[in-house]
Amino acid sequence: MAIIKSQIKRNRQNEKRRLRNKAVRSELGTRTKAALAAAASGGADTEEKLRAAIKRIDKAAAKRVLHKNTAARRKSRLHAQIKGLQDSK
Repeated sequence: MAIIKSQIKRNRQNEKRRLRNKAVRSELGTRTKAALAAAASGGADTEEKLRAAIKRIDKAAAKRVLHKNTAARRKSRLHAQIKGLQDSK
């Protein structure tokens, strides 16, 4: 347990950030799964869900929850997965 005031404050800040980052990452996973599920089922809203997932990835990179190169890699892989699912049908 921290005794120093500055470290106690730092611990509080870190916990807030951890929870905020966790929420952002959770939302990323949800949007990505929704986009993949829509592509797998051949739904008409695949493009919309893909756009929503990419928007969340970009927002996470802007908030520095994800590194910009990680965001680019995730978007690229998501595009490739969805294209593969659509081409297989």
